[in-house]
Amino acid sequence: MQRPLAARLLTALALTFALALTGCSGSPEPPPKDTRAPTVPTGVTATAGSAGTVHVMWSAAADDRAVTGYEVYREGRKVKDLPATTVMTDIVGLAPATRYSFTVRARDAAGNVSPPSATVAATTLRATVEDRTPPTAPTALRATADGSRAATLGWTPSRDDTRVTAYDVYQGDTRVHTAPGAATTARVTGLRPGTAYAFTVRARDAAENSSPDSPRVELTTATAPGAPPNTAPGNLTATAGKGEVTLTWTPPRTGAPVTHHELHLDGRFTTTIVWGATPPPGRATYTFPVQDPPGTRYTVTLRAQLPDGTWGDFSAPRVVVVR
Repeated sequence: MQRPLAARLLTALALTFALALTGCSGSPEPPPKDTRAPTVPTGVTATAGSAGTVHVMWSAAADDRAVTGYEVYREGRKVKDLPATTVMTDIVGLAPATRYSFTVRARDAAGNVSPPSATVAATTLRATVEDRTPPTAPTALRATADGSRAATLGWTPSRDDTRVTAYDVYQGDTRVHTAPGAATTARVTGLRPGTAYAFTVRARDAAENSSPDSPRVELTTATAPGAPPNTAPGNLTATAGKGEVTLTWTPPRTGAPVTHHELHLDGRFTTTIVWGATPPPGRATYTFPVQDPPGTRYTVTLRAQLPDGTWGDFSAPRVVVVR
Protein backbone atom coordinates (compact mmCIF):
# COMPACT_ATOMS: atom_id res chain seq x y z
CA MET A 1 0.00 0.00 0.00
CA GLN A 2 1.43 3.33 -1.02
CA ARG A 3 2.17 5.78 1.82
CA PRO A 4 0.49 9.21 1.86
CA LEU A 5 2.28 12.00 -0.02
CA ALA A 6 3.02 13.95 3.18
CA ALA A 7 4.82 10.96 4.71
CA ARG A 8 6.89 10.47 1.59
CA LEU A 9 7.88 14.16 1.59
CA LEU A 10 8.96 13.98 5.22
CA THR A 11 11.07 10.90 4.53
CA ALA A 12 12.77 12.63 1.59
CA LEU A 13 13.50 15.73 3.66
CA ALA A 14 14.97 13.63 6.47
CA LEU A 15 17.21 11.78 4.02
CA THR A 16 18.41 15.04 2.49
CA PHE A 17 19.16 16.50 5.92
CA ALA A 18 21.10 13.36 6.95
CA LEU A 19 23.17 13.50 3.79
CA ALA A 20 23.91 17.18 4.42
CA LEU A 21 25.07 16.43 7.94
CA THR A 22 27.26 13.61 6.67
CA GLY A 23 28.86 15.93 4.14
CA CYS A 24 29.53 18.62 6.78
CA SER A 25 30.91 16.26 9.40
CA GLY A 26 34.05 15.37 7.44
CA SER A 27 37.44 16.75 8.44
CA PRO A 28 38.23 20.23 7.04
CA GLU A 29 40.56 20.40 4.09
CA PRO A 30 44.15 20.88 5.29
CA PRO A 31 45.80 24.11 4.17
CA PRO A 32 47.90 23.73 1.04
CA LYS A 33 51.48 22.73 1.74
CA ASP A 34 54.01 25.53 1.38
CA THR A 35 56.50 24.44 -1.25
CA ARG A 36 57.56 27.84 -2.57
CA ALA A 37 61.02 29.00 -1.47
CA PRO A 38 61.80 32.65 -0.63
CA THR A 39 63.45 34.87 -3.19
CA VAL A 40 67.22 35.04 -3.37
CA PRO A 41 68.76 37.71 -1.06
CA THR A 42 70.21 40.55 -3.14
CA GLY A 43 72.68 43.36 -2.56
CA VAL A 44 75.09 41.11 -0.66
CA THR A 45 78.37 42.79 0.33
CA ALA A 46 81.38 41.63 2.33
CA THR A 47 83.83 44.05 3.95
CA ALA A 48 86.94 43.15 5.95
CA GLY A 49 86.82 44.87 9.32
CA SER A 50 90.08 43.60 10.77
CA ALA A 51 92.66 40.84 10.42
CA GLY A 52 90.10 38.36 11.75
CA THR A 53 86.61 39.64 10.83
CA VAL A 54 84.47 40.24 7.75
CA HIS A 55 81.16 42.11 7.84
CA VAL A 56 78.46 40.65 5.54
CA MET A 57 75.28 42.58 4.65
CA TRP A 58 72.32 41.96 2.30
CA SER A 59 68.85 43.20 1.35
CA ALA A 60 65.80 41.42 2.74
CA ALA A 61 64.29 38.57 0.71
CA ALA A 62 60.56 38.07 0.08
CA ASP A 63 58.28 35.05 0.48
CA ASP A 64 54.64 34.21 -0.34
CA ARG A 65 54.08 33.81 3.41
CA ALA A 66 57.03 35.10 5.42
CA VAL A 67 60.80 34.85 5.57
CA THR A 68 61.76 33.45 8.97
CA GLY A 69 65.56 33.49 8.80
CA TYR A 70 68.81 33.70 6.87
CA GLU A 71 71.75 31.35 6.48
CA VAL A 72 75.25 32.68 5.80
CA TYR A 73 77.77 30.41 4.08
CA ARG A 74 81.55 30.69 3.86
CA GLU A 75 83.12 28.68 1.04
CA GLY A 76 79.85 26.74 0.80
CA ARG A 77 79.72 25.82 4.50
CA LYS A 78 77.02 27.31 6.72
CA VAL A 79 78.53 29.51 9.44
CA LYS A 80 75.56 31.57 10.69
CA ASP A 81 71.80 31.09 11.30
CA LEU A 82 70.07 34.43 11.78
CA PRO A 83 66.47 35.63 12.38
CA ALA A 84 64.51 37.34 9.63
CA THR A 85 64.97 40.74 11.29
CA THR A 86 68.76 40.56 10.84
CA VAL A 87 70.29 41.50 7.49
CA MET A 88 73.95 41.83 8.51
CA THR A 89 76.46 39.94 10.59
CA ASP A 90 80.16 39.75 11.51
CA ILE A 91 82.03 36.58 10.60
CA VAL A 92 84.85 36.25 13.14
CA GLY A 93 87.78 33.97 13.84
CA LEU A 94 89.26 34.32 10.34
CA ALA A 95 92.92 34.17 9.37
CA PRO A 96 94.80 37.40 8.55
CA ALA A 97 95.43 38.39 4.92
CA THR A 98 93.18 35.62 3.60
CA ARG A 99 90.51 35.77 0.90
CA TYR A 100 87.08 34.40 1.83
CA SER A 101 83.88 34.02 -0.20
CA PHE A 102 80.33 34.27 1.17
CA THR A 103 76.75 33.58 0.09
CA VAL A 104 73.40 34.10 1.84
CA ARG A 105 70.17 32.08 1.63
CA ALA A 106 66.68 32.93 2.93
CA ARG A 107 64.47 30.41 4.79
CA ASP A 108 60.72 30.24 5.53
CA ALA A 109 58.68 28.51 8.25
CA ALA A 110 58.13 25.40 6.11
CA GLY A 111 61.87 24.89 5.76
CA ASN A 112 62.02 26.05 2.15
CA VAL A 113 65.40 27.62 1.43
CA SER A 114 66.17 30.01 -1.41
CA PRO A 115 68.98 29.41 -3.88
CA PRO A 116 72.30 30.95 -2.82
CA SER A 117 72.86 34.64 -3.39
CA ALA A 118 75.57 35.92 -5.67
CA THR A 119 79.00 35.09 -4.20
CA VAL A 120 80.93 38.00 -2.68
CA ALA A 121 84.52 37.95 -1.49
CA ALA A 122 86.65 39.89 0.98
CA THR A 123 90.26 39.61 2.08
CA THR A 124 91.00 40.05 5.77
CA LEU A 125 93.58 42.64 6.71
CA ARG A 126 97.18 41.86 7.52
CA ALA A 127 98.00 41.34 11.18
CA THR A 128 99.58 44.40 12.76
CA VAL A 129 101.47 45.15 15.92
CA GLU A 130 99.33 45.80 18.99
CA ASP A 131 97.25 48.93 18.43
CA ARG A 132 95.39 50.53 21.32
CA THR A 133 94.71 53.95 19.77
CA PRO A 134 91.17 54.43 18.40
CA PRO A 135 90.42 56.65 15.41
CA THR A 136 89.07 60.16 15.89
CA ALA A 137 85.31 60.58 15.73
CA PRO A 138 83.75 61.30 12.33
CA THR A 139 82.56 64.90 12.05
CA ALA A 140 80.02 66.96 10.11
CA LEU A 141 77.50 64.11 10.01
CA ARG A 142 74.51 64.90 7.80
CA ALA A 143 71.48 62.89 6.72
CA THR A 144 68.85 63.15 4.00
CA ALA A 145 65.67 61.10 3.80
CA ASP A 146 65.32 59.16 0.54
CA GLY A 147 61.55 58.97 0.40
CA SER A 148 59.77 57.06 3.14
CA ARG A 149 61.98 54.00 3.68
CA ALA A 150 65.65 55.00 3.28
CA ALA A 151 68.18 57.66 4.22
CA THR A 152 71.62 58.72 2.97
CA LEU A 153 74.27 59.74 5.51
CA GLY A 154 77.52 61.59 4.88
CA TRP A 155 80.44 62.55 7.12
CA THR A 156 83.97 63.94 7.22
CA PRO A 157 86.57 61.13 7.49
CA SER A 158 88.23 60.16 10.75
CA ARG A 159 91.98 59.96 11.37
CA ASP A 160 93.90 57.01 12.80
CA ASP A 161 97.55 56.22 13.59
CA THR A 162 97.33 53.24 11.20
CA ARG A 163 94.20 53.55 9.07
CA VAL A 164 90.41 53.48 9.36
CA THR A 165 89.05 50.17 8.07
CA ALA A 166 85.28 50.66 8.59
CA TYR A 167 82.55 53.07 9.61
CA ASP A 168 79.68 51.73 11.73
CA VAL A 169 76.30 53.49 11.52
CA TYR A 170 74.17 53.39 14.67
CA GLN A 171 70.45 54.04 15.02
CA GLY A 172 70.12 54.89 18.67
CA ASP A 173 72.50 52.34 20.21
CA THR A 174 72.02 49.64 17.55
CA ARG A 175 74.40 49.17 14.64
CA VAL A 176 72.39 49.12 11.42
CA HIS A 177 75.05 49.47 8.71
CA THR A 178 78.79 49.17 8.14
CA ALA A 179 80.65 51.02 5.37
CA PRO A 180 84.23 50.48 4.16
CA GLY A 181 87.00 52.59 5.64
CA ALA A 182 87.40 54.62 2.46
CA ALA A 183 83.71 55.57 2.37
CA THR A 184 82.27 58.90 3.49
CA THR A 185 78.62 58.06 2.77
CA ALA A 186 76.20 55.26 3.59
CA ARG A 187 72.63 54.46 2.56
CA VAL A 188 70.40 53.01 5.29
CA THR A 189 67.30 51.12 4.15
CA GLY A 190 64.40 49.35 5.82
CA LEU A 191 63.07 52.47 7.56
CA ARG A 192 59.40 53.16 8.26
CA PRO A 193 57.36 55.97 6.68
CA GLY A 194 56.75 59.10 8.72
CA THR A 195 59.14 58.05 11.51
CA ALA A 196 61.77 60.05 13.40
CA TYR A 197 65.29 58.59 13.48
CA ALA A 198 68.58 59.56 15.12
CA PHE A 199 71.92 58.36 13.72
CA THR A 200 75.56 58.45 14.80
CA VAL A 201 78.68 57.04 13.13
CA ARG A 202 81.82 55.48 14.64
CA ALA A 203 85.12 54.81 12.88
CA ARG A 204 86.94 51.52 13.43
CA ASP A 205 90.53 50.41 12.73
CA ALA A 206 92.11 47.03 11.96
CA ALA A 207 92.60 46.30 15.66
CA GLU A 208 88.83 46.77 16.25
CA ASN A 209 89.36 50.04 18.14
CA SER A 210 86.22 52.17 17.74
CA SER A 211 86.14 55.96 17.82
CA PRO A 212 83.78 58.02 19.96
CA ASP A 213 80.39 58.72 18.41
CA SER A 214 80.06 61.41 15.78
CA PRO A 215 77.63 64.23 16.52
CA ARG A 216 74.06 62.95 16.31
CA VAL A 217 71.92 63.73 13.26
CA GLU A 218 68.13 63.38 13.04
CA LEU A 219 65.61 63.06 10.24
CA THR A 220 61.99 62.07 9.70
CA THR A 221 61.14 59.90 6.72
CA ALA A 222 58.39 60.96 4.33
CA THR A 223 54.89 59.88 5.28
CA ALA A 224 53.09 57.26 3.23
CA PRO A 225 50.40 58.60 0.84
CA GLY A 226 47.24 59.42 2.76
CA ALA A 227 48.89 58.86 6.14
CA PRO A 228 48.09 61.25 9.03
CA PRO A 229 50.74 63.77 10.13
CA ASN A 230 53.55 62.65 12.39
CA THR A 231 52.62 62.64 16.09
CA ALA A 232 56.01 61.97 17.71
CA PRO A 233 57.17 63.96 20.76
CA GLY A 234 59.85 66.41 19.63
CA ASN A 235 63.29 67.56 20.81
CA LEU A 236 63.71 64.76 23.34
CA THR A 237 66.76 65.07 25.61
CA ALA A 238 67.99 62.51 28.16
CA THR A 239 70.39 63.46 30.96
CA ALA A 240 71.87 61.02 33.48
CA GLY A 241 72.28 62.01 37.10
CA LYS A 242 73.38 59.86 40.03
CA GLY A 243 70.88 57.00 40.11
CA GLU A 244 68.38 58.75 37.85
CA VAL A 245 67.66 59.89 34.31
CA THR A 246 65.81 63.10 33.43
CA LEU A 247 63.89 63.47 30.17
CA THR A 248 62.59 66.67 28.61
CA TRP A 249 60.56 66.93 25.41
CA THR A 250 57.91 68.86 23.52
CA PRO A 251 54.55 67.05 23.39
CA PRO A 252 53.02 66.72 19.89
CA ARG A 253 50.22 68.98 18.72
CA THR A 254 47.09 66.83 18.71
CA GLY A 255 44.30 69.39 19.09
CA ALA A 256 43.81 68.42 22.76
CA PRO A 257 45.95 68.25 25.91
CA VAL A 258 48.34 65.27 25.91
CA THR A 259 47.97 63.68 29.34
CA HIS A 260 49.70 60.30 28.81
CA HIS A 261 53.08 59.29 27.40
CA GLU A 262 54.64 55.83 27.14
CA LEU A 263 58.32 55.44 28.07
CA HIS A 264 60.29 52.68 26.33
CA LEU A 265 63.83 51.61 27.27
CA ASP A 266 65.84 49.57 24.76
CA GLY A 267 62.67 49.02 22.73
CA ARG A 268 60.63 47.65 25.65
CA PHE A 269 57.69 49.32 27.38
CA THR A 270 58.72 50.57 30.84
CA THR A 271 56.03 52.83 32.23
CA THR A 272 53.22 55.26 31.41
CA ILE A 273 53.77 58.89 32.37
CA VAL A 274 50.45 60.42 33.43
CA TRP A 275 49.98 64.15 33.94
CA GLY A 276 46.32 64.18 34.88
CA ALA A 277 43.78 66.62 33.45
CA THR A 278 46.19 69.54 33.07
CA PRO A 279 49.59 68.64 31.61
CA PRO A 280 52.39 71.14 32.07
CA PRO A 281 52.55 73.92 29.48
CA GLY A 282 55.41 73.95 26.98
CA ARG A 283 58.16 71.38 27.41
CA ALA A 284 57.53 68.41 29.68
CA THR A 285 60.00 66.93 32.18
CA TYR A 286 60.10 63.51 33.79
CA THR A 287 62.74 61.93 36.06
CA PHE A 288 62.91 58.21 36.78
CA PRO A 289 65.26 56.18 39.01
CA VAL A 290 67.76 53.65 37.64
CA GLN A 291 69.46 50.86 39.59
CA ASP A 292 71.87 49.49 36.97
CA PRO A 293 75.60 49.98 37.52
CA PRO A 294 77.43 53.04 36.15
CA GLY A 295 78.26 52.71 32.47
CA THR A 296 74.96 50.98 31.57
CA ARG A 297 73.54 52.38 28.33
CA TYR A 298 69.85 52.94 27.67
CA THR A 299 68.10 53.79 24.41
CA VAL A 300 65.09 55.96 25.31
CA THR A 301 61.97 56.61 23.19
CA LEU A 302 58.60 58.19 23.96
CA ARG A 303 55.18 58.24 22.34
CA ALA A 304 52.02 60.15 23.24
CA GLN A 305 48.42 59.02 23.63
CA LEU A 306 46.26 60.75 21.03
CA PRO A 307 42.75 62.17 21.64
CA ASP A 308 41.13 59.05 20.14
CA GLY A 309 42.93 56.84 22.68
CA THR A 310 45.48 55.35 20.26
CA TRP A 311 49.24 55.77 20.64
CA GLY A 312 51.12 58.07 18.30
CA ASP A 313 54.51 57.85 16.63
CA PHE A 314 57.72 57.22 18.58
CA SER A 315 60.21 60.00 19.18
CA ALA A 316 63.69 59.83 17.77
CA PRO A 317 65.74 57.63 20.16
CA ARG A 318 68.18 58.99 22.70
CA VAL A 319 71.11 57.08 24.21
CA VAL A 320 71.97 57.84 27.84
CA VAL A 321 74.74 56.33 30.00
CA VAL A 322 74.10 55.70 33.71
CA ARG A 323 76.45 57.53 36.06
